[in-house]
Order: sequence, then structure tokens, then C-alpha cells
Amino acid sequence: MARPGEKAQAGDFICPGHSRPVVGLQYSRPSAEGTFLLSACHDKTAMLRDGETGDWIGTFEGHNGAVWWASLNQGATMAATASGDFSAKVWDATTGADKCTFRHRHIVRTVDWLPDGARIATSGKEQLVRIFDLARPEAEPLVIPAHEKLVRVLLATDEGGGPQLLTGSEDGSIRTWDVRTLSETRRIDFGGPVTGVDISLDGRMLTVAAGSEVHFLDRATLRCVKRHALPAMCGVNSAALSPDGKTFVAGGANFWVYLHDFESGQELQCSKGHHGPVYCVRFAPSGEMYTSGGDDGTIRTWSLRAKGRAAV
Repeated sequence: MARPGEKAQAGDFICPGHSRPVVGLQYSRPSAEGTFLLSACHDKTAMLRDGETGDWIGTFEGHNGAVWWASLNQGATMAATASGDFSAKVWDATTGADKCTFRHRHIVRTVDWLPDGARIATSGKEQLVRIFDLARPEAEPLVIPAHEKLVRVLLATDEGGGPQLLTGSEDGSIRTWDVRTLSETRRIDFGGPVTGVDISLDGRMLTVAAGSEVHFLDRATLRCVKRHALPAMCGVNSAALSPDGKTFVAGGANFWVYLHDFESGQELQCSKGHHGPVYCVRFAPSGEMYTSGGDDGTIRTWSLRAKGRAAV
């Protein structure tokens, strides 16, 4: 297996270390310390890496079940993980120390940091959203009955009027919630289960993977700006828009990772290398590469090539 930073193809590299399906990826915002990449895996761990080279920095170990999602706070000093062991954990991202554990009654599929950095929100199999206060870890969380089926995505944002949550579910909808009132503010329904939602680097666009389609929504209004059907993927698990807004990447059940033109939907690049379904894709903040995680337990980073050239 290639070591972190070893070239798998010209301009590409593989990040080994995980032993089971990689189901979540998140890049941190660029900072003076650099950019970081956080992965979530069914091997019960999350891993932190250098976002540019893929070099391993540390592993968060302590869950007794699959880690379904992992999220860094704004300064990349803390991490939160969601697990199949019916818990979410908060970690010190600089030391790897387990800071606190929040118990649930079922599998936790997703977690994110509220903008204040003092609270996390979780959701999953229970179809509820829970909001925990890190300053009072023993206190009962705030609870929102959110969806009718499994919640696969949760994102926390600040819309100017206060903190908001966005959830995506296998019931085929995404919904937004006012954290102050715990009330639903908007809902959009899709033709299939929502399997992934990503916020563009500039914060203006949501990329939604639902069924066999990728939808691009104006974040402020949730108006659909663009929609592309990708039936060849046998179901889209994850999609992300490039920082310049000109291309998007998508991964699904057919083992390959595709780069498409945003305006036309034309396929520009097909990256082959995973030996199983692709569960998560993300663009690096630099816009010069994109990263995928799959059923084969590997994280693969692919460089942008000349238009129309496919990876073989």
C-alpha cells in the first residue's frame, strides 16, 4: 500500500491507514497552520492529516462502533465524531485527548459545530437533532424532532440572524432550523434520499446529492440554481462544488469519481482506483485537487488534469 504522499498516478496520492470503509471527509479552512483533512471510518476511528500532502498527523481512538462522521471546529483545534456506538465525542485536535462523550439512544450518523464553537449538534437513526453545550456536558440537550427517516447530514451555519441548522434525510428532504426557537424554517423535497450536502468555500452554494441527481441550491434562499442527473453512477453518494464554481465532483456506487462541468454537466474527468463504492468526495480549498473516500478503506486525492483527459 502506498505511504502518505506517495504518488499513485501523476499528481495523485493515496492516504492509507484506515482498515474499513471511509464514509466521511472534511477539509478545514486554510489558516496560518495550514489546511487539515479529517476522515471518518468504520474502523472506529477518525484521522487527521495534512490537507496538502495527506501526511498523517493523528488518530482519534476511543469509539466502540463505526465512526460515521467527523467535524473540525472553526480553528481546527477541536474535533467531534459521530458513532455507531450510540455516542458522539469531542476531542482536542492538538493532543488527541477525549474531552467528553455524549450518549444517545441509537446510532449517531452526523455531527457539526455550532458557529459559537461552544456547542455541537448531532443526528442520525433516531431522526432527532440534539444540541449539546460543551460547558455543561452533563446537562440534557435541546431536542428537535427533525425527520421521518434516518438523518444523514447535519450542517450548522450562521445566517446573520442567528445560528441555523440544516439537515438532510433519507425521507428525501432537507430542512433548516432556527436554533433559538428550535423551529423549522424551510423545507425542500427531492426525488430520492438525501445522501450528501456540501457548502461551497464562499458559503453561497449548497451541493446536494439525492438519488441519481446533484442539485445546486442558493444557500440563502434554497432556490435551485442548477440540477444534473448522473444515472451512470448507480446512485450519487456525495458531491462537492469546486472553489471557483466552475466544476463539481461526484462519487457513487460504481467505484469511480467523476469531475463535471458545472454549467453543462459534461464529464471532464473520470478517476479510477477505488475498489468499491465511493462514499464521500470533497474539493481541497486550493481548488487544485479533490479527495474521495470509499468502501476499500482508502482516501485518494486526485489532481485536476487537462479538460477531457481521464484517469486510467
